[in-house]
Amino acid sequence: MFASTYAMTPSAAARHSGMYQQVGVESGLAGASPHRLVAMLFDGWMESVAQARGALRSGDIATKGRAIGRAVRIVDEGLRAALNLQGGGTLARDLNDLYGYLTQRLTQANLRNDDEALAECQRLMRPLQEAWTAIGAGAEARP
Repeated sequence: MFASTYAMTPSAAARHSGMYQQVGVESGLAGASPHRLVAMLFDGWMESVAQARGALRSGDIATKGRAIGRAVRIVDEGLRAALNLQGGGTLARDLNDLYGYLTQRLTQANLRNDDEALAECQRLMRPLQEAWTAIGAGAEARP
């Protein structure tokens, strides 16, 4: 059910390809499956938030802002945009709401230099990333 929540059309895949280049992921896109593309979004998001937290701790406010901006774009233009809200049922709607909340908290974290808000976002996103990874491992194990 979780995997069918995302609908990756060719145009969505093209949008994600451009986004990956923006976050520094330039290899492996051409042959990547739709599942792998979403996994790359999760990875890029986690990396961006970790970078934002590090920059915040070191007082590098400009880098913090750029990293949070990337994380927001990944959620809005990648994960949220790829949701199949018509066919994905309650799960897709719940993920859409969660992604909206994450965007709000990331924006607040940026404005307030709030590391706890960034940590909260990581805690909320980690189970999704882990579930997506587990789905991929199960799909690859099937003949």
